[in-house]
Amino acid sequence: MLELSYADLGRPNAAPVILLHGWPDAARGWSAVTARLTASGYRVIVPELRGTGSTQFLLPETVRDGTAPALSQDVIDLADALGLGRFALVGHDWGARVAYLLAALHPERLTTIAALALGYQPAGRFVMPDFAQAQRFWYQWLLYVEAGAEAVRRDPVGFARRQWETWSPAGWWDEAEFEATAAEAFRHPDWPAVTLSAYRARFLPDEPLDPRYDRERRRLADIGRLDVPTLVVQGAADSCDPPSTSEGLEEYFADYRRIVVDGVGHFPHREAPDLVAKVVLDHLSRG
Repeated sequence: MLELSYADLGRPNAAPVILLHGWPDAARGWSAVTARLTASGYRVIVPELRGTGSTQFLLPETVRDGTAPALSQDVIDLADALGLGRFALVGHDWGARVAYLLAALHPERLTTIAALALGYQPAGRFVMPDFAQAQRFWYQWLLYVEAGAEAVRRDPVGFARRQWETWSPAGWWDEAEFEATAAEAFRHPDWPAVTLSAYRARFLPDEPLDPRYDRERRRLADIGRLDVPTLVVQGAADSCDPPSTSEGLEEYFADYRRIVVDGVGHFPHREAPDLVAKVVLDHLSRG
């Protein structure tokens, strides 16, 4: 059971857009893009994902499931609670994975999706990457070793800082913004558990998962092609998920556009908010 915190901005009767932050980040990362979307007349809803902000698990025994099926159901539950029949979804990193999953499982609820920093994985399958990409994913393999998992539990802020320092060109963030984000996310008591769940469940078959999302996991395994209009934005200087990870995927989409931004790393919405807002607004008009 989860109590999901969110911001609801703009005109209540305007076309709704849900912005989903990624990892390691917090809802505050959308602030510049949110301002531009609301100024353009959209209603913007920004949830705080599991393990961040004021979002709280209500029971200590609830599995801190951080996988995309769990996060996706949180979005559907929020949309239902707000009375949103259809909505646009813009997601970064983990949020991008949720956008793809919802386009697969609930296309009737979506007008468009935009995915920042992550390419699509048909059927939600995680496969072992080549050695070059595996090296970029060092932080994931660290979590599979108990000593590494304990190190992250002991110093989640230091772990997140390392990603901020290395995933984008230098100078894109300052200490005050990192500390504000850490206060909302990396210092949340559930952030380490949700992080460990999200990554360990990919290749450890005995990693505990919440059985309430088993049906979604089974359904996802049978879906490859997406019919929801999709925009992908990747930074050309992303040293975690380079643009090559989203190349050659057109066959999986009925309507697909892909934009690669020079000089930008893994956090396009923070590094180039004006450009991201512009291309997202153009994409929203297609829905």
